[in-house]
Amino acid sequence: MTPHLIALLLASAAATPPPAASPQVQADNAALAASLNWADEQDFDFAARGFLGSVDAIRNDKGELLRDLRDEAQFKGPAPATVNPSLWRNASLLARHGLFEVADGIWQVRGFDLANMTVIRGNSGWIIVDPLTGAEAARAAMALVTEKLGKRPVVAVVYTHSHVDHFGGVLGVVNPADVAAGKVAIIAPEGFLEHAVSENVIAGPAMLRRASYMFGTSLPRGPTGHVSSGLGPMGTPGTYGLIPPTDSIRATGEKRVIDGVEMVFQLTPNTEAPAEMNFYLPAWKALCFAENANGAMHNLLTPRGALVRDAKGWADYLVEARRRWGGETDVLFTSHFWPRWGRAHINDYLLRHAQAYVFVHNESVRLMNQGLNAVEIGEAIRLPEPLAKAWFNRPNYGSLKFNARAVYQRYLGAFDGDPANLDPLPRAELAPRLVAQMGGAKKVLAAGKAAATRGDDRWAATLLSTLVRAAPETPGAKAALAGVYRQLAWRAEAAPWRDFYLTGAQELEQGIRPATQAAAAGIAANLSVAMLLDSMSVRVVPERAIAPMTIAFEIPDAKERHLVTIGNGVMLHEQGVADAAEATLVVPRRALIGLIGGAVKAPDLIAAGQLEIKGDIAVLQRFMTLFQPPKPDFPLVAP
Repeated sequence: MTPHLIALLLASAAATPPPAASPQVQADNAALAASLNWADEQDFDFAARGFLGSVDAIRNDKGELLRDLRDEAQFKGPAPATVNPSLWRNASLLARHGLFEVADGIWQVRGFDLANMTVIRGNSGWIIVDPLTGAEAARAAMALVTEKLGKRPVVAVVYTHSHVDHFGGVLGVVNPADVAAGKVAIIAPEGFLEHAVSENVIAGPAMLRRASYMFGTSLPRGPTGHVSSGLGPMGTPGTYGLIPPTDSIRATGEKRVIDGVEMVFQLTPNTEAPAEMNFYLPAWKALCFAENANGAMHNLLTPRGALVRDAKGWADYLVEARRRWGGETDVLFTSHFWPRWGRAHINDYLLRHAQAYVFVHNESVRLMNQGLNAVEIGEAIRLPEPLAKAWFNRPNYGSLKFNARAVYQRYLGAFDGDPANLDPLPRAELAPRLVAQMGGAKKVLAAGKAAATRGDDRWAATLLSTLVRAAPETPGAKAALAGVYRQLAWRAEAAPWRDFYLTGAQELEQGIRPATQAAAAGIAANLSVAMLLDSMSVRVVPERAIAPMTIAFEIPDAKERHLVTIGNGVMLHEQGVADAAEATLVVPRRALIGLIGGAVKAPDLIAAGQLEIKGDIAVLQRFMTLFQPPKPDFPLVAP
């Protein structure tokens, strides 16, 4: 035996054994498995149908590995004890990757990223629908399309909605110069650009921090780590970009003929995204349902944070599409999951999917009007059995509890009506008082561990998280809470819940990892000046902004003038007013984006003739001291 092999064996023997699912978790998962509709295996046929081939890996231009698709092979066979059986089924289906034929002339690349890329054959070229999140994954998808189907130019790109996993890879499929020359059309729903760029501007740092939990971006892949994102296997790292639309769909029923392909659109604003649309392809009797219909329950309020979505409006659009096209649709495909074939199946799918969203809305409102608060509604609500047994209504991505709370929040807000909760103590003050009242850190730790031993993990998490927030240095407290979070993860049916718990456990044990910012300069380049100023206004430190001042931004290429007024701790901005300012910056929009984002410095812009400063420079210098940058790595599980 070689010294190297001996060292490996010793290291293996000394390594901490992988954590195991508790008896209570195994019992809970077994009980859930017994209630599920395993006889319905239709999705396995749909997910495999039309497979033409795949690749082993996705790499960047330098040849560096971004994603090893061979990892997906581990998601098969019976569910491990550390994975909810419903979620394991979801992971095993979403692990199938490659190019698939949807119909003769329609294909999808699935499993390369969080979303699907659809390819439609026109008379002379390809129409691409939703070009993935990053250019690298999109480029790999197009290479596979070319290998299997032949080389053709891209003549149009359709963005179904305003989330980055459906447009961010556009630079991997088209050249912006071809768009500018009119060779490629970019089609999107009305309001797309504003929402695509602005959704994460105001609360972007907090959303990104929570998204790292929701999608488990720091977790290892496997039965004790990330298994699925719920609506796709995982996101592939890459470079995000955005080419603005050249054509906007403004009303349901609008038609376009693109390279000989007729498309009929249904506008569905404020459903899964603020700007979203479905479309019908008469030549194939094919219906694209964007992210408005899925293979699992979706989120009415995402754990990463967003505006609450309209459950009833979402359902109404499903019913409208079913009425318009259900009687003639032979295949339905979406931006996530796999297609569905057969008119009877498609009509049942759309109906029961719509009924599930309407039920969450109606039942949450009924219980709300009976006096239950958001948490109590989440505990009480259950989908009727005909809806719950449908796999496409299982909570593998959105959760029924969270969605019920979202309906409550949409109507009544976060306050539950109890006067004790009008002015609650902040966490930093509440936790130490509770721990002291319960007899001190040692007693709380013992009680938390005892609850965990009984399998009472929600109560254990309540006790131990309070202790960690009150006295984080208590020996064994963080480790005990991390262990409880793992047990909660291993029974979680929703992928985002699993990843939240596991990322929390990871950070308790290893600390917060430095945030890695996405390469998204292509998206930031489309910010309007008003959006930039909005993002600055929420970073003002009030006590620094008491004294009044005025700054003007003149943007010659956009023919815009924005007046910023500072005073009483607040920043206001107005466009198109002629009031005098103490200092004025004359700068092109793109240069201003670079200046505010820190990509370029003022002296360099001045030297390049891209920045002119008029008026009192001292005012401008004071203006730049008003702002506090966001904290990308703020703690979520410990003080």
